[in-house]
Amino acid sequence: MRKHYGITVLALLLTILSIHAQDTHFSQFYASPLYLNPGLTGAFDGKYRISTIYRDQGRNLLDEPYTTFSAAADFRIDVGKNPKSSRDAAGLGMIFLNDRSSSVNFYTNTIALSGAYHKSLTRYGDQFLSLGVQFGIGQRNINYENLTFEDQFNGQDGFTDPTAEVYPFNNFGYGDIAVGLNYTYSPGDKLAIFAGAAMHHVLEPQISFYAREEVEERRNDNQLFRKYSAYVNLQYPINNRVQFSPRILGYIQGPHLTVNAGGNFRFLLDDIAGTALHLGGWVRPVRNFTNKFTPDAVILMTGIEYSNFLIGVSYDARLGNLATSGRRLGALEISLAFLGNYDNETVLCPKF
Repeated sequence: MRKHYGITVLALLLTILSIHAQDTHFSQFYASPLYLNPGLTGAFDGKYRISTIYRDQGRNLLDEPYTTFSAAADFRIDVGKNPKSSRDAAGLGMIFLNDRSSSVNFYTNTIALSGAYHKSLTRYGDQFLSLGVQFGIGQRNINYENLTFEDQFNGQDGFTDPTAEVYPFNNFGYGDIAVGLNYTYSPGDKLAIFAGAAMHHVLEPQISFYAREEVEERRNDNQLFRKYSAYVNLQYPINNRVQFSPRILGYIQGPHLTVNAGGNFRFLLDDIAGTALHLGGWVRPVRNFTNKFTPDAVILMTGIEYSNFLIGVSYDARLGNLATSGRRLGALEISLAFLGNYDNETVLCPKF
């Protein structure tokens, strides 16, 4: 299906880049640890972890929704000749992200390598300080084939005339760097505290299609804002079968400030098979260009834990200006993770 635009290519691309000058955000941010913080690479109970998450936004309002998919794999490596006396560990991982705005044929792909070191602060292995770094390559692409502009209207029955628009190069890549810290304290009895901070896009890479234009009048700069994020999460056992995990995440990227605050309950159904049910919810206020805090969404989540598998489903019910005439620009997320060689010796990272 061809899309018609009554604006120039330059105006169209500037509009797209203004929307995509901030990162995609997952409501199940804990389900994509390498995307949240490179310091969480290898921070889990096991030897390896595979995690995927899919986000579908605006399907009930847009002809072609925004979609985001991420897949990651990471490994934990014990450090020292005697792992029982040396609790330190290292982590290595890789993450892939695909973000699509199909309505304007705009795509972003990112692949990154992560590494982290988890330093045990005590000989009991109940406190860890983790430092991680991530190096990635991003690629942005727009397909002009399905776009038409107002000067292509033939005056009768369609947009069949050639356009005078000059398209910039439609594909380019850029390098990217992220760093992060994470602190874990697990004194026992299933009680644990997690806190961390990360900085993404350290070098603020150039993301404009017009940055490489030879004609100076057409040249345009647009950098990807540096993103700062911080989070705190508590795992608190109410009894032997019920656990409550309040959590809060905040991040700043350019003029955008977003907070996710809420929590979830974990109900143990079968301790032999390792089956548990998760139920929770969050609220998400945001601050954008208006410099005002406004409610953006209420997020409901459910998940199932079986053996080494974790499955989560969440839905964003959008609020404010994006909820119009009973049709809300909602978002559905589905996450799936697998933990290999689960050992449960330490608690470095929350499951949900």
